[in-house]
Amino acid sequence: MSLPDKARPMPPLPVREGVAPSRVFLPVGPWHLLRDFLVQRFPYMPAQVLLDRLARGEIVDGEGMAQHIDSLYVPLRWLWYYREVPAEACVPFDLPILHRDDRLVVVDKPHFLASLPGGRHLKETALTRLRQSLDLPQLSPLHRLDRDTAGVLMFCVDPLDRGAYQTLFQHRAVYKEYEAIAPIRPELSLPAVYRSRLQAKADEFVVEEVAGEPNSETHIELAGRRSGLGLYRLRPHTGRKHQLRVHMSAMGIPICNDSFYPVLREYAQADDFSRPLQLLSRAIAFKDPHSGKMRRFESQRSLDWDE
Repeated sequence: MSLPDKARPMPPLPVREGVAPSRVFLPVGPWHLLRDFLVQRFPYMPAQVLLDRLARGEIVDGEGMAQHIDSLYVPLRWLWYYREVPAEACVPFDLPILHRDDRLVVVDKPHFLASLPGGRHLKETALTRLRQSLDLPQLSPLHRLDRDTAGVLMFCVDPLDRGAYQTLFQHRAVYKEYEAIAPIRPELSLPAVYRSRLQAKADEFVVEEVAGEPNSETHIELAGRRSGLGLYRLRPHTGRKHQLRVHMSAMGIPICNDSFYPVLREYAQADDFSRPLQLLSRAIAFKDPHSGKMRRFESQRSLDWDE
């Protein structure tokens, strides 16, 4: 039996306080009761939390019908619910809007604010804040920045317009410029183009360089120097996860305050807001697929740099 389309099922729940509902797919399996599947599917969540949510009718099927603590397990369908993050930490920085029209919202993301919900971040994300503050429940990201990275971030207002903009990113037709502060290596010949093959590291959040055909490329140049530190201008040709951080580290000039590269530091329960990663998405430029005009958006933020 073929499975239903798992790519874009229509949620029966609306966006709530800027947060879209989450979903879980029910495969064919040995479970008799739904609660048995959920307890196995979410092993890191206390079983009583799941049972309480079922008892309150907070988990629904594709028709919006509430599931209950004694509901039978019915495979090959989706269930929907609102994810919760207990005691989510506040990110005390603003999210200025650089541009807004009928198709695009462009913001100047601060350090420490996640682009999208995930993990321990749900409401304290750029997407959730904007959906709620602008009353745009269908707002969707066109790309993303690491939580540790600040700068220009773009969202699409109407889902019908999203494909045209995403095609620009897929065809590498978007010019992206970053700035970073990192140590100086006098023997390093710059400007340079760095290429390598990146892949996710098993059982860790970081990525690593491996042998094989390069799938990432960054143009790196030195724009200024002071006291053994350099201000670098980075222009990525590809958009791999952590690409700029890995490439700078591999060249022996890791970005200041990077807690992932070259060595993954011990997980911290709270952010140190006094030590942001010194990486900034300075500018994005592209030819608008709807108007045909060139567009450029620049961050108004700055790194800890005093020439």
